[in-house]
Amino acid sequence: MAAVTRLAKRASPFSSLARRCFSSKVNSHAPPREDPKNSHVRWVFLGCPGVGKGTYASRLSNLLGVPHIATGDLVREELTSSGPLSSQLSEIVKQGQLVSDEIIISLLSKKLVSGDAKGEQGFILDGFPRTIKQAEILEGVTDIDLVINLRLREDVLLEKCLGRRICNQCGGNFNVASINIKAENGNPGIIMAPLLPPRDCMSKLITRSDDTEAVVKERLRIYNEMTQPVEEFYRSRGKLLEFNLPGGIPESWPKLLQALNLDDYEDKRSAAA
Repeated sequence: MAAVTRLAKRASPFSSLARRCFSSKVNSHAPPREDPKNSHVRWVFLGCPGVGKGTYASRLSNLLGVPHIATGDLVREELTSSGPLSSQLSEIVKQGQLVSDEIIISLLSKKLVSGDAKGEQGFILDGFPRTIKQAEILEGVTDIDLVINLRLREDVLLEKCLGRRICNQCGGNFNVASINIKAENGNPGIIMAPLLPPRDCMSKLITRSDDTEAVVKERLRIYNEMTQPVEEFYRSRGKLLEFNLPGGIPESWPKLLQALNLDDYEDKRSAAA
């Protein structure tokens, strides 16, 4: 605990800023049905690398009208910059290691400063917290309403990660993997269609340097070792929602909305548009 206190003190810009950004607290753990402009949801997405946290967090962000803060994106933005952390982060990513708490909190602080200036309130966090230390720091500055833990079989995760592609022109994220696993031994089958780019992007697709089989397996091993205790941290507080992805976006999105008590919310938003 002393180590956590020291880290929290070193990260005081994050703590003070977070208190300003997240000034009101929500006591209910259930997902809200009311107007999100009044609720300012504070949700966290957990899940192994490649499970789709960013995809579903982004969709919910658009649906509910709250910021989507993805620490993975923050790291990639820093990697492409000439900032003081870029070279250090580059070596960490190449080795498939997790970025330290201090670096993540520094990047998150910078993002919150930007959001605070724009008057943003509420959030959907993607990729943070991933350690008990980070969860304790976050708990000290704001209440988390709900933690959504996305789950997917490891063999499917590996295939998904190896199929990821990025357009080097528009920056769009796509996936060329076509997954069709039949049900066997009591395990349900899983079908995931590829997420192909438009024609203009097809010839410009590149593979992330860290999306090799060895690096992906190492990321999964580290995740299981370090991040699964965070699941128990929130489970013990009654805030964890376990969601097993039944397939790709067409199969999973409606079921996720249903699990979040938002299955009729998207229809109402569409009707009002």
